[in-house]
Order: sequence, then C-alpha cells, then structure tokens
Amino acid sequence: MQKEDKNIILHACCAICSGYPVSMLKDAGYSVKVYFYNPNIFPSEEYHRRLEAEKTLCEYFNVELIEGNYEPDMYYDFVKGLENEPEKGARCDKCFELRLKQTAELCKTLNIQNFTTSIVISPHKSFQKLSAIGKQIAAEYNLNYVDIDFKKKDGFLKTNKISRQLNLYRQNYCGCKFALPSKN
Repeated sequence: MQKEDKNIILHACCAICSGYPVSMLKDAGYSVKVYFYNPNIFPSEEYHRRLEAEKTLCEYFNVELIEGNYEPDMYYDFVKGLENEPEKGARCDKCFELRLKQTAELCKTLNIQNFTTSIVISPHKSFQKLSAIGKQIAAEYNLNYVDIDFKKKDGFLKTNKISRQLNLYRQNYCGCKFALPSKN
C-alpha cells in the first residue's frame, strides 16, 4: 500500500464513539484526521459539549480535528418528511447519508482516498446499513469507504474505557431532537 493510501478521515459522531476507532486506525498505520460534522445534534449546547469532548480526545491521540460547519437547518431540510420515523429508520439513514457525503466532500478537498465513521461502534447502529451507505457514497465520489466494524474484538468496551480514562462527556441520546429521551 502506498503512503498516501494510509491517510484516512474518520467521521466522528462523538468522542466516546471515536476513541477506539482513532486508536485502532493509528495502530493499523493510518494517518488519521478526525472530522466532526454533526448538524443533527440538538440543541446547540449539546453540540458544543460533544465538540469539546472530541477536542480533548484528538489532543490525547495527537490527531488533527477538522470541525465541519454546524448546519442544523441543512439537517432538517435533508430529513424533511421523516420526522416521525422511529429510531433506526429512514430518518437515521438520511442522517448518515448527509454526514458521510460531507465526509466524502472533505476527502476530495484534501485529496484523501479513505474514509470511515465512528458511528458503527455503537451497539444501537447497524454496521451493514452504515457500510452500505458508506460504500455507495464512496462509489459516487471515487473514494474508498473503509468498512471496519469497530464493535468487534470488544471495541465498544475499549472505547468506553478510553472515554472514562479521559473523563469525556457522555451523552444519553444519539443526537437529534427526535431521539431525545422522554422526560416521563
């Protein structure tokens, strides 16, 4: 594999989910750039809490953090008509699509061929579904979606250990206002 093939952009949904993926990718010889693009996160205070945690994580692992624009209106336009979909439904698929397309755009801008996402580490997310979305977008952009199931080999336990070690902010919902836990 050529040197430039070892560059990768990791789309990060949050610091807790991206801890082990950053570590694993670095151990595999990748030069990792973390892209925090999450226009779905509600409210803006939550977005900033998660961003600050991501900054702490990236500093710890000595990797570059690229902050995407916080564009909640773009997210709402993208998922319009799907507001009442259940979690893990069509709204979530569209949300993944939006964030991975923006990641692919960044890859093109930076001339990096490889990208992946930390979202797949969550036991609440489908690796197969995210990989299919990632591979489709990669094909559209002539890129390579690196489909690593970060949950494997106790990845979720390892990422939680890293987050506890660094005392990272821990959220209790995926991110969008539609996934907010009920107050009942």
